[in-house]
Formats: sequence, C-alpha cells, structure tokens
Amino acid sequence: MPSPVTLPRLGWGDPRAPRHALLVHGLGSNGALMWRYAVALADAGWHVEAVDLRGHGTAPRALDYSIAAYATDLVHTRPAGDGTWDLVLGHSLGGAAATVAAADAPTWTRHLVLVDPAIHLSDEDRESVRASQEQAFADTSIAAVRAAHPGWLDVDVELKAIAAAQASRSAVEATGTQNTPWDVREAASRLTVPTHVIAGDPAVYSIFRGALAAEVQQNPLVSMAVVPGTGHSPHRDAPDAAARALLDAVAAWGLGA
Repeated sequence: MPSPVTLPRLGWGDPRAPRHALLVHGLGSNGALMWRYAVALADAGWHVEAVDLRGHGTAPRALDYSIAAYATDLVHTRPAGDGTWDLVLGHSLGGAAATVAAADAPTWTRHLVLVDPAIHLSDEDRESVRASQEQAFADTSIAAVRAAHPGWLDVDVELKAIAAAQASRSAVEATGTQNTPWDVREAASRLTVPTHVIAGDPAVYSIFRGALAAEVQQNPLVSMAVVPGTGHSPHRDAPDAAARALLDAVAAWGLGA
C-alpha cells in the first residue's frame, strides 16, 4: 500500500455539528473550488471539510500519483476523533479516489456522492483531460480562465486560476501516465455504502455516461442524476442546480438536509 501524505483542509460550518462531510476535488483543482457544495451543506447544518489532494494546492508533493495513492491519503483523512464521515463527495479524480477508498475501507464513510466521477477513462476521454490540463497550465491568469469559461461565477474563475497556479504540473502529468489503464470499475462494484452519482449532461460533456453509467449502476447501492446543461463540473457550470442535486440526495437518505 502506498505511504500516505497528510492533506491540508478547509472548513465550513460549526465543527460541533452532528453531521460531517468531506469534499474531494478533481485533477488540477483544489479544495477551495468545492465551495458551492460546502456552503450548501454548511447552511443545512453540517460541518464540512475539503482537502487539497497530493500534488495539488498546498498539499505535499510525492512520487506516487496512482489512484491507489490518492485513495490511501483519503482513507487516512478522518473527521475529528478518528471516526467515520457521514458523507464523502468526490469530483472526477476525487470521485475515482473516493470510490477506491470507500470500497477498500468500508468504515471510512457512511454515504458517497460522486460528481461526474472518473471511474473509467476511454482513450478519447484521456485525450480530452490531457488537452484541458495543458490549456490550464499554458496560462493560469484570471483572464485566460474567464475566456475559457465565460459562464462561470467570478469566484470560480478566480479560484480556478489560483488552483492552476498552485498545482504541480508534473503531478498532474504523472497522474495521467501512472494510471494506464484508468479503471476503478472493480472498486465501484464493491461499494457497500449508499452511493449517488451527480453527472454532467452528455449533450454538453460528461465522462460518466452511457455503458459506463449502466455498468456501475449494476451495483444496487448506486443511483444517478444528471444536472441538465452542465459539463464535467456541474458545480461550476450551474452551481445552484448542482447544490440542489446534492441536497436532494442527502434528503433521500434521511440525513436532514
């Protein structure tokens, strides 16, 4: 098993709240970019923490950027008192790592939400990810992010620019090369906690679609909803609708949001 690194955290809500959630970002991002989900849960009475993954944000750098390594870090990230999270939400790479963590450590979280998770990447998807990351690193200015994503809120534009500047380019590139093939479908089949996927709209762009979505949902604990009109990052393309999708899932589980 890879050796873990300690991940830095941001927090929202009252630490004394009865329910605790962990948010995990995607490739090339950071914990701060998960703010819309965090605010939604905090306003509903949760305490929420978001981490920077290894090689991202202010987290330690490493040599191992396998999904297994990312998952190991997450398993060692626990709420106060070394307990169990009530909810973990992971986007893209974070969704893949959270899937492996939840499958391998069933007491890590009681519920799992996966936002357009990178469960399996086809060659076409891998090329889309590579091109997207290359564009992000080519110009990390606010102006460049705004030009690429004119529909995003100013706060997301600003935070994405910061995240791109903070992330280790070598770490992002290694994440692609060290996960060949990129495939955690077997872990998804072993999930033993209620799991809900919030997917992007295939008419726009989603990496969790079609045959892959159908295969993962063969696990009876996995459900799915699509946020219409959004791409790979629903929480940036339609922040309020993505937050509502999360709160709907939480309410369906009877978690009081």
